[in-house]
Amino acid sequence: MVAFGKKLKERQIQEWKGYYINYKLMKKKVKQYVQQMEVGAQDRRHVLKDFSRMLDSQIEKIVLFLLEQQGLLASRIAELGEQNDALLQQPNISQISELREAYRAVGHDLLKLLYFVEMNAIGLRKILKKFDKRFGYRFTDYYVKTRANHPYSQLQQVFKHVGIGAVVGAISRNLAELQCDQGSYLSIYDQPTLHLQDPIIDSVKAAVDRLTHSTNFLHFLGQHAFIMQEELPSPPEDYVDDQSYHFMSLFLNLTNTFLYMVNTYIIVPTADNYALSLGAAATVCGVVIGSMAVAQVFSSVYFSAWSNKSYFRPLVFSSIVLFVGNILYALAYDLDSIAVLLIGRLFCGFGSARAVNRRYISDCVPLKIRMQASAGFVSASALGMACGPALAGLLQTNFKIYKITINDNTLPGWVMAVAWLIYLLWLWISFKEPSRETEEKQMSHEANTESVEPNTLEEGLTQPLLLSSEDKQQDEDGDQECDASEESPEESRRPVTSIGSAYRLLTPSVKVGSSF
Repeated sequence: MVAFGKKLKERQIQEWKGYYINYKLMKKKVKQYVQQMEVGAQDRRHVLKDFSRMLDSQIEKIVLFLLEQQGLLASRIAELGEQNDALLQQPNISQISELREAYRAVGHDLLKLLYFVEMNAIGLRKILKKFDKRFGYRFTDYYVKTRANHPYSQLQQVFKHVGIGAVVGAISRNLAELQCDQGSYLSIYDQPTLHLQDPIIDSVKAAVDRLTHSTNFLHFLGQHAFIMQEELPSPPEDYVDDQSYHFMSLFLNLTNTFLYMVNTYIIVPTADNYALSLGAAATVCGVVIGSMAVAQVFSSVYFSAWSNKSYFRPLVFSSIVLFVGNILYALAYDLDSIAVLLIGRLFCGFGSARAVNRRYISDCVPLKIRMQASAGFVSASALGMACGPALAGLLQTNFKIYKITINDNTLPGWVMAVAWLIYLLWLWISFKEPSRETEEKQMSHEANTESVEPNTLEEGLTQPLLLSSEDKQQDEDGDQECDASEESPEESRRPVTSIGSAYRLLTPSVKVGSSF
């Protein structure tokens, strides 16, 4: 993992590097404060005052540079406006095209400025969080509230970015006028719903929305309070919207979910008769049904870890294990062995790939259709639960093939074995292993756009300035020098490594949203 300070240095705009927040210096200063307070060289009041002064100085540097750049952009737009007025008197197609490109160049420079502001906002949030974790204070809440609400607040320039909005409006209006049909006297203000088809305007609006989310007052406090996992924004030229995915692979995952739930419940109507026919008590049917769910807890551990490297191989392994498990379940009747029956059901549980199915939807399905995919996962599970017992009711027969008994007790096993064999062949032919690089890019993009629940944010505002001793101890134990360890988007996607975590993976209901 790369620390935030190194990422900031790598991604900053070189000609503006002297105007970024000095994250390395402030991080070093926080460490010095800790050492000084441990030996009694500094008291708490002096540390808070000195750190506040340093933050004020850093924000002032950023804001003054921001205002300077806004002024330069405004001057360029004013000069272009004079050229535009001249063209209204004597229209010239080539000059209009050049003027349009000049406005787009201003828009591109505005994108750089938006990127600059967002990088500094993230740096400010991170250093405040680090200070709170080191000292155990809700200092961020205090600092942001006092600075943002002051009539001469410089922090408001970061939160509100009113000047940037004016520049965006000027560029949008002039580009719209240059593109509109001759004889039209309506501007973008007369037609607010009119969408201007220009890539630079779309990019600027997306960057403004992103910056608004990042620097919004409530989000600023909420993201600090809950230590949001957040990646740095990409430079303007690096924004890529990759929403490609393989539909058939998603469908195969949903089919796996459906077949597994059918496999789980298809034996329910006949399990007691099957147990009695093998000389066991009727109550053993509860063990037969439940053994599959117990084995599923263990299978979730290795399937979750396996899905970090591949999705195809775990699904193939799952199909083979389920095929074998159903064969054993069906053969138990002719072998007259309750042990074989239970082993077959345990095999079926060990073949549960539901952790892989969920992980695939979470990692490989684009965000814009993930809600439908999540709903499909829930629907496939519910449909399988309903179809299993219903299908068992149709399997009423009794005959033999080469000393192999086919009746209402064994037929569910044979039917599911054939179903898993067909599924395995289909999987082998049609499944497409997703690119791990594409998956990582999508995960990074989603981490950038993730939001905080409003109610939780409001609760965060009511937290006391001083942390409890228990919270402080937890923060100190979890604090590390490497910022990447605090902010890594991989944390929420680690595989389960214990039975308890596997149980938590299986028991909660699936939320129709961006994660499971």
